[in-house]
This record gives sequence, C-alpha cells and structure tokens, in this order.
Amino acid sequence: MMKAMPNGLNLSRYGFSVTKKVGKAVQRNRLKRLLREIMRVQSLEPGWDMVFMARSAAVDAGYHQLEGAVAKLLARAQLLVDNE
Repeated sequence: MMKAMPNGLNLSRYGFSVTKKVGKAVQRNRLKRLLREIMRVQSLEPGWDMVFMARSAAVDAGYHQLEGAVAKLLARAQLLVDNE
C-alpha cells in the first residue's frame, strides 16, 4: 500500500512503514533494504512525498515481485517519469 502527497519541493522523498506484524527485525530490515534499492533505481516525478506500508505477504516475496508491485503502485499514482 502506498500514500502520496505533494510536497512543494523539486525532489521526491519516500519512506517505509514496516510493523512488527510483518515479522522479526531481520525480516523487517531485509524488506526495507530491498524497498530502498527498488526506489533508488526508479525515475520519479519531482515534488512528492510517498510512504509505503508493507504487508506481511511482502516478507515472502522476492526482489522482482516487490519491484513489480512498487512499479505498479507508482504507475497507478502517475509518479513515474515517462522516458519517451
């Protein structure tokens, strides 16, 4: 799940909310590391603050599954830069 709001800046910021319901600390930290890497390589529209809220099913997902889910969320919110 993702929430986004305009921030009035010329850059976009993102954060992650991973509760203890998702798993133990090792699992939560691994998930946050994967999400940070996925967001690092995305081309985002400037001027947005985003918060990603991880669900418990995300712990069992691999990198490519998470990448697809994040890309789908960003595309639905129209926050990806068009490279045309």
